[in-house]
Amino acid sequence: MRNIFLIMVLSVVLTPMCFGKSQCNQGKSPLDDPPPYIRQVTQFGQRADFSHDGKRLLFIEKTFGDVYEVELATGIIRPMTHHYYHEGYTRALYLANGDILLSGAREFDAENPTASRREENAELWVLKKDLSGPPVALGEHCSEGPAVSRKNMRIAWTQQQKILMADVVYENDVPKLFNKKTVMDARELPFECWPETQNFRPPDEKEIIFSAYGYQGSEVMGLNIETGEVVNYSNAPDQYDEPEGIFPDGKYTLTECNAHNVLGVEYGEFSGIYLDIYKLALDGSGKTERITRFNDYPGYKATNPVVSDDGRYLAFQYAKKGDKAGVGRGLLIFDLEMYEKTKHSAGR
Repeated sequence: MRNIFLIMVLSVVLTPMCFGKSQCNQGKSPLDDPPPYIRQVTQFGQRADFSHDGKRLLFIEKTFGDVYEVELATGIIRPMTHHYYHEGYTRALYLANGDILLSGAREFDAENPTASRREENAELWVLKKDLSGPPVALGEHCSEGPAVSRKNMRIAWTQQQKILMADVVYENDVPKLFNKKTVMDARELPFECWPETQNFRPPDEKEIIFSAYGYQGSEVMGLNIETGEVVNYSNAPDQYDEPEGIFPDGKYTLTECNAHNVLGVEYGEFSGIYLDIYKLALDGSGKTERITRFNDYPGYKATNPVVSDDGRYLAFQYAKKGDKAGVGRGLLIFDLEMYEKTKHSAGR
C-alpha cells in the first residue's frame, strides 16, 4: 500500500506542468481534435466564398493560382479556371447572379510574384458561371479584395486610396461596369489609413464595411454610401482588427483579430502571427467574442472567415506562422448553431 501511495505522489510531482494553453498545446495541431462544430472540408486552398444556396464554396488554390469550387455535401472539388490559360488569381467571389468576380494580373513573374498582387497590375474580371469561355476584363484595377453585393449586381473596390462603386451590367451578354462613382477618398479623412473594401452591410446594403489599415493598428470601419459618414466600429487602438465575413442581419461582422495577444502590433509584425477569428458587434459598442482558438496552438492561426447567406455556417482557413497574409492551408466549416448550443451547455 505504501509503495502504491509513493508511486501516485511521484507521478504527480513528475508530471510536466504547463502554464497557459499555448504551452499545453506545444507540438499539437488544432486539427488533431477539433470541437464538434468545426470540420475540415479541403486539404488546401484559401479565401473561401459561400454560394448563395450555401451548398458550395468557391476558393483560390493558392495566391496566383487556379479557382476551385467544393460541394460541401460530397466533398467533390471542381476546377473553375482550367478551361483557359491565365496568370493566376488572388480573389474569386460569387456575384448575385452566380457569375464569378475575379481579381488577377495579366502577367506573372515567378521571380517577382508580389507584383501581380499590386494595384497597378491586379484587374477585375467576370467569369460566366457556365464556364463557357475565359473571363472578361472590366477595365478596372483593384487594390486587394473587392466587395460584392449578395442581393444585386453591385461591387465596390479600392483604387488609389479611394473606394469606388459600380453596377455590373451585360450588353449582348458581355459584362461591363455601369454607374461608376467614387464614394470615399481616404486622403480626405481626418486620419491616415489605407482602406480595403470588405462587405456591403446587409440587409439594406447602404453601408460598406472596410479595413482601415495603419490607423491605430487596423480598425473596422463603416462607410455610409449615401452620406459619406465614416464610423469606427472596432475602436481598439494598437490592436489588429480586420473585417471579413458579415452576418446576414448586418448586426455583426467577423474579424481577424489579435486581442488575445497584441505583441504583433507592438513589434510592427503585421504578418498576422497572432490572429484568430472574432465576432464584432456593429452597434458602436466595440463588443467582441473570440470564436476560434487556433492561435492557442503555437505556430497556427485562423483567418479569412465568411458567413453563409442563411447565417448558419461560416467558412474559414487555417495557416501557419510565417505564411503571408491571405495564405491558407485548407478550408474548414464552422457550425454556428452547434457552437451556440455547445457554448450554452458548457455555461451551465
